Amino acid sequence: MKIFFRLLQFSRPYHHYIPEYIVYIILYIIFGLVNFSLLAPLLDVLFNNNLPVIDTAPTFSFSGAYFKDYFYFILNKYIQSNGKFGVLVYVCAIIFISILLKNVFGYLGQRVLTRMRVNLLRKLRERLFFQYSNQSLSFFHKEKKGDLLSTISNDVVEIENSVVNSIQTIFRDPFIIIATFVMLFYLSYQLTLFTLIVFPISGFVISNITQKLRKKANFIQYLTGVILNIAEEAISGIRIIKGFGAEKTAQQKFDKANYSLTRTIKSIINQRELASPISEVLGVTVVLVIIVYGGHLILNGESSITASGFIAYIAFYFQIIAPAKNTVNAFANMQRGLSAGERVLRIIDAKQEIIDTENAVAKNDLTQKIEFKNVSFAYNENHVLQNINFEVIKGKTVALVGESGAGKSTIADLIPRFYNVSSGEILIDGINIKDIKIKDVRQLMAIVSQEAILFNDTILNNITFGNEISNLNAAQEAAKIANAHDFILQLEDGYNTNIGDRGSRLSGGQKQRLTIARAIYKNAPILILDEATSALDTESEKLVQEAIDSMMKNRTCIIIAHRLSTIKHADEIIVLQKGAIVERGRHEDLIANNGIYSNLVKMQELV
Repeated sequence: MKIFFRLLQFSRPYHHYIPEYIVYIILYIIFGLVNFSLLAPLLDVLFNNNLPVIDTAPTFSFSGAYFKDYFYFILNKYIQSNGKFGVLVYVCAIIFISILLKNVFGYLGQRVLTRMRVNLLRKLRERLFFQYSNQSLSFFHKEKKGDLLSTISNDVVEIENSVVNSIQTIFRDPFIIIATFVMLFYLSYQLTLFTLIVFPISGFVISNITQKLRKKANFIQYLTGVILNIAEEAISGIRIIKGFGAEKTAQQKFDKANYSLTRTIKSIINQRELASPISEVLGVTVVLVIIVYGGHLILNGESSITASGFIAYIAFYFQIIAPAKNTVNAFANMQRGLSAGERVLRIIDAKQEIIDTENAVAKNDLTQKIEFKNVSFAYNENHVLQNINFEVIKGKTVALVGESGAGKSTIADLIPRFYNVSSGEILIDGINIKDIKIKDVRQLMAIVSQEAILFNDTILNNITFGNEISNLNAAQEAAKIANAHDFILQLEDGYNTNIGDRGSRLSGGQKQRLTIARAIYKNAPILILDEATSALDTESEKLVQEAIDSMMKNRTCIIIAHRLSTIKHADEIIVLQKGAIVERGRHEDLIANNGIYSNLVKMQELV
């Protein structure tokens, strides 16, 4: 139940719900009990049994005896003035009013819980997305994309379907059971004590079922994540699947995981549904045992309860069966939800590695330089960078080159603090970036990556992404510099054209030029280019490179280059190998050294 109460915390502040709900549920229970409290006098009137004769109103006291005596006092007055038929109509009218009020207050209580549950789910999704958007990149290396998507979609829905839907039962039915038992004790303590001996049997049987449900629920959530991963990979790599004729292989992989999921779901549903009939059979069995035992007491004169009172007692006891059954079912249904809640809370509790320090300072501009001092970085004990030292003077361009896996992109990711360095420090104008507010660090930088990452939105909103106000004129100027303005105007809705999922309606060159326009629009003093032209054809590369050259003017640039022709004019070229700097200098000097860089250039036939 610890997970259940953790999930309930997302519905805070409780004072918006609890006081109001308590009032409604108390009134709901009271009017529900009134219905069956009137059953005994109703039977006495129908079958001409002798009613207790009370000619004077009893002295007020807050007790069951007072209300019972007062009710019979009113009945006697009605019998004297209206006869027994009039009393029958009177009792039926009271029953109708009490049933009406019971349902009215039950509905009002449900409205309170609905308000609580929708707020809980809203806050839960918001907290999950906050975690996704504020975690470091290392978090996403550890987690599978399918699992993360499953958590914010399937797991939250599962919490709603099982845990949240059980809130009403858990917060209402136990109180009904307690209140009904109080009435049962009032009617006959002998019978009620007997029921308390046999009643826990059903609870013991059901508890064994719910324990098994929890284990299988965890496995279902795991398999759901696996299926989402397979589906996401297949959709993303559909060209490769079709190109290599691997449709059957992909289908078999999916079918295997889907079959395991189906089999486990079938098993858990069968066990969960078993809880309901078992609880009902056991409940009715207990009632039958009570009828035999109670009948024995009445027939032998060992109990003061009357025949009509005994029928009322049985009716009250039947009132326990439904809420008891609902409570058992709620706990059984909650097991999958609690398993999903465990996964959700694991994400929510994940520690954020990249956070502002207590005394982080604001930084709105680059005035001197960026400096790497003895920087090393390791991921999962895998050393990626070792003792990196270099600086980028304001307005200058530094290029990073080297074979794949040399650490170029890692350096680019460390500057905006997508990761924290393992040792050493990165300084902006002499200030460690850990001591600068994260938002300010990233506001100083515009990034253009190898993969053109765009969003399913309009061209205008993609160019102005990250800005609360979209300035069309500024976006158009940025697009002109990025060589994107002309092709945008040729689209059906111009800057208001929706580009589809990941920019699917655009070519590779068009998408990359949009990302450059986005970087230009941001107008940041530091520009990071991570192999921005490597995935383009010759014509697109030329247009994109012209856009990059225009964007680089008067900016501090860090370029990761695959095609070395794009960095010949860099102020400094740094050559990386296995996470270490092995050469550095200008293009001409490195060619003259006839070292690693020179060999790379020769392989690309640039000399």
